[in-house]
Amino acid sequence: MSLSHDNFLGGLPSGWKFDRFKDVAMLRNERTDEASEVEDYLELEDIEPRTGRILNRRNTMEVISDVTVFKKGDVLFGKLRPYLEKYYVAEFDGKCTGEILAFKPERIESRFLFYCLASSWFIERCNLLAYGTKMPRVNWPTQLAQFNLPLPPLPEQQRIAAYLDVSCAAIDAAVTAKRRQIETLDALRKSVVQRAVTKGLIESKPLCSSGVKWFGDIPKHWKSAVLKRFTTRIQAGMTPPTDTPEYYEDGTIPWFAPGSFVDGIELSEPRKLINETARHDRELRMFPAGTVFLVGIGATIGKVGMIVEEASCNQQLLGLVCGHQMLPRYLTYQFKIYEEVIPGLALATTLPIFDQVKTGYLPTLCPPLAEQDAICAFLDVKLADVKRIVVGIEAQIETLTAYRKSLIHECVTGQRRITEDDFSRIDARLNVSDDMSCPTT
Repeated sequence: MSLSHDNFLGGLPSGWKFDRFKDVAMLRNERTDEASEVEDYLELEDIEPRTGRILNRRNTMEVISDVTVFKKGDVLFGKLRPYLEKYYVAEFDGKCTGEILAFKPERIESRFLFYCLASSWFIERCNLLAYGTKMPRVNWPTQLAQFNLPLPPLPEQQRIAAYLDVSCAAIDAAVTAKRRQIETLDALRKSVVQRAVTKGLIESKPLCSSGVKWFGDIPKHWKSAVLKRFTTRIQAGMTPPTDTPEYYEDGTIPWFAPGSFVDGIELSEPRKLINETARHDRELRMFPAGTVFLVGIGATIGKVGMIVEEASCNQQLLGLVCGHQMLPRYLTYQFKIYEEVIPGLALATTLPIFDQVKTGYLPTLCPPLAEQDAICAFLDVKLADVKRIVVGIEAQIETLTAYRKSLIHECVTGQRRITEDDFSRIDARLNVSDDMSCPTT
C-alpha cells in the first residue's frame, strides 16, 4: 500500500502510486488576444458547478484581455472560488478566461484526471489553501502543481473513468428528473394561487369580465378597482445613513430588502436589524404588522411578501398598508400574480422601476372579507402541502448529490475497486423512486 504525504489522501491499493500534479499534466500557457466571432470561449459562469457540464459558449469579440487557449481533451479547472467546483473536459478546441486553468494530460487518462479534480479531497484541499477573502483563488506553481494525485495503472484509470461516466450520468439524470418535479410543483403552486384569488372557491357563482387580461373572468359580486382604493398608505422605505455606525449596532428593528424575498407569503429574514436610534432620529421608515412589501426596483422587481410584525425596509421596497376592505394576506396572495406581470410593466430601462404612483394604479380585486379569509385559509393548506413535497424532493437531490461526490472520491482513491463486472450494473443506491403525491387543486 502506497502512503500519501498529506492528510487528504490515505493509503492506496497495491499497484497504485502517487505522483505530483505537475509531473502527470502540463499547464497550458498559450495566450491570445485575437477577437473572434466563433463561439469557442468559456467564462467561469459558463461551467455548471459540481457537474462538469458547460452551460454556454460565447465569442471573444468583446473580451478586452488575453485569453487562454485549450485543446480538445484538456481538463479545465476554475481556480477562482474553488468551492464552486467548476471543472470540465474540453470537447472542442477553444479559449477560456485566465481564471480557468487548462491542463494537458500527459501521463494520466484525461477523464480520470477530471474525476480527480472533482473529488472531495481535491476540492477540500483547494479551499484550505485558497488565498484572498472576497475572491479566494488557488495558484498553479506553488499549490496545485505540488498536489499528490493517486495514479493507478492506465487500464484501471480508463476503467474507473468509464464506470464513473455511466454512474454519474445516471445520478445526474435522476437529479434532473427531481428538479423537473420541483418545476412542475412550482407551476402547480402558481396555478392554484391564480385560480383561488381570481375565481374564489365556489365554482357555481356567476362570473363577469374583469377587464384585466391577467385576472380574466371574476365572480360577479367582487369589487375591482385600483390598488390605492383599498390601501391607506403606499410608500417606499429608506436606508439609515451608513456613515452613522450606531444605527447598525445592537439592532432590534427588522429591516427588509430585496434579498429577503422567497416564494412564500411571510417575510421572516430581514437583511439587518436596525438600532432604535435610527427611528428616534427619523432615519427609518416604519410599517405596521400586516404591511405588504413589494419590490419596486431592481432585478427582483415585483416580488411580494407580508410582514407579521412592525418592521422597516429600504428604498427599493414599497410598503402597502391595507384599508378595512382588504386583508393583507389576501392582497399578498393576489399580488403573487404581479410577480410575473410587473417586470413587463416597468420602464424599459437598465434598472427597471415601478414607483408608488404606478403601484397605486394597479388593478386589484376585492372579494367580501369572509371570502378573502376563506381563500387565504385554503391557500395556506395547499401551499403547505406543496412545500412539504418540495422539501422531500430537495432532500432526495441532496442525497443523490452527496452519493455522487462520495462515489467519485472512493473510486479515484482506490477505496472502491472497479472491475469489469461493475459495468453490468448501476449501484442500487441510485434507485430512488420518482413517485410523488401532488395536492389536488
